[in-house]
Amino acid sequence: MKISPEEVRYVAHLARLNLDEKELETITSQIDTILNYVEKLEELDTHDVAPTTHAFSITNAFREDTVTESLDQQKALANSPQQKDEMFVVPRII
Repeated sequence: MKISPEEVRYVAHLARLNLDEKELETITSQIDTILNYVEKLEELDTHDVAPTTHAFSITNAFREDTVTESLDQQKALANSPQQKDEMFVVPRII
């Protein structure tokens, strides 16, 4: 085993988790499985593999920043349920 029940118990204590014996056994087994898989991955030669942040190369999905005409104030206020002068009326929060 890569990790002992005592180590899992210690980490659970640090995380303020109360584990019974069955949970401790289950979590120890699960963490051991994960650590064995990581050990298997460490066997791979990744020397010539470039670091990646995404599985697929992506480009910026934002549109070009172009100046366009603003929404007319009267058109914006026309969709408002309530308005006063040139402002939206919203419910008081405090």
